[in-house]
Amino acid sequence: MSPEVVLPIIIPLLAGALTLAFWRSTFYQRWISLFATTALLGSGIWLLSSIRETGFVVMQMGGWAAPFGITIVADLLSAIMIVLTGIIGLAIAVFSMAATPDKHQKFGYFPLMHLLLAGVAGSFLAGDIFNLFVWFEVMLLASFALLTLGGERAQMEGAIKYVTLNLFSSAIFLSAIGLLYGMVGTLNMADIGDKLSQVEHTGMVNVLAMMFLISFGIKAAAFPLFFWLPASYHTPLVGVSALFAGLLTKVGVYALYRVFTLIFIGDTGYTHTILLWIAVLTMLTGVLGAAAQFEFRRILSFHIVSQIGYMLLGLALFTPLAIIGGVFYIMHHIIVKTNLFLISGVVYRLLGSYDLKKLGGVYKQRPWLAILFLIPALSLAGIPPLSGFFAKFLVIRAGLEVDAWIATGTALLVGLLTLYSMIKIWAEVFWKKLPEGIDDSRLISNRTDSQLLVMLIPVVGLTLCTLYIGLNGEPIYQLASDAADQLLNPAAYIEAVLGENL
Repeated sequence: MSPEVVLPIIIPLLAGALTLAFWRSTFYQRWISLFATTALLGSGIWLLSSIRETGFVVMQMGGWAAPFGITIVADLLSAIMIVLTGIIGLAIAVFSMAATPDKHQKFGYFPLMHLLLAGVAGSFLAGDIFNLFVWFEVMLLASFALLTLGGERAQMEGAIKYVTLNLFSSAIFLSAIGLLYGMVGTLNMADIGDKLSQVEHTGMVNVLAMMFLISFGIKAAAFPLFFWLPASYHTPLVGVSALFAGLLTKVGVYALYRVFTLIFIGDTGYTHTILLWIAVLTMLTGVLGAAAQFEFRRILSFHIVSQIGYMLLGLALFTPLAIIGGVFYIMHHIIVKTNLFLISGVVYRLLGSYDLKKLGGVYKQRPWLAILFLIPALSLAGIPPLSGFFAKFLVIRAGLEVDAWIATGTALLVGLLTLYSMIKIWAEVFWKKLPEGIDDSRLISNRTDSQLLVMLIPVVGLTLCTLYIGLNGEPIYQLASDAADQLLNPAAYIEAVLGENL
């Protein structure tokens, strides 16, 4: 019995039920959410420490031995993602206490947030491919409802694009599961990995690999089916945008890392070459899209796309150093990107707009906020000694070692263009004078704004996390290295899950 592996799923589901029970009381919903996300973070840390000791933590639901029952399994990568989910969940819970209007809280904001966190945690811990699909659908349901909360026209348009393409992804995913089951007769991912290595018809295996690549690529917002993300992420409440930015696309990336290190490893020359070109084009199109935007959250949304390319590049290169770099990049990006969205929300509270043309003067009146923006912004661009530098350094060095010159050159160019976008935000929002006719009463007010202080708590916390990863990178690197070792040794995962049935 290993309760630590199921607690990250049970806690948000229970919190969702409790907040739903207190539908009429936003006060209780807020505090239940705060305690639940703290508990989620605690369970993630417990799970991570257990895995550091044992290597894998496996639970067979209902006492059914694998591969016949439902398997919940965690390795280092899963545990890292659960810890990050807890950090982001807690940050959003604190931020939402002040930033989310009561009218949205009264219509299920917190229950939906916990349902989304449950879907994310379930996806990271699913040991069979069908349950991964189920948790994906839980996420889709919750995220669609959060996108439409408020019912504004822009939200509805963005939500329709989001749900349409993601339902298409789900249809491909389910079809691929059916074909895969027909080929190997099992849904357990460890068992699939074991049996698929013995299949002689590699052509069909490659077809299935491409189906999973398309499905998970859509979820991860990879090229060419990424347009739903910049069309939707800037429309909802900023707390929702930050939650999506930090976690949703990373679930797709995690799924790609899982299946392309455990299941589809028989013809890496074919599958990972395609992954490489997708990574290059994802980086390039995302950053060019960001350079053309003039709205705070849209710039950040396009940058999510470009940064996904770096994560996919680590997987595509498929060397130990590249996988380490990919895992390191995921850890860094979840923290940094969530923080930047939260800062955009703070700026909106002060000046009432996300349009860069209507913003300015923040550095003069609130220099501390400018510094809080500058740290994650420079980290995203890869400036040393911040976390983004080490993440990009690992991926680029891995590319140089295998002579992937085009991919490496693109990664360097994208880093420069990312810096350009961050400088543009800095110049327009923080450095230039505020345009005439803009209400700046909140910006210049010396009055203590208790809600603003609450909004700043997670911003400061995530900024400190960024600094910690950058200035104390050795233990984070070691953690990523150990996770990469497990990913590149699928036999250990298979043995941990199947045990005597292997």
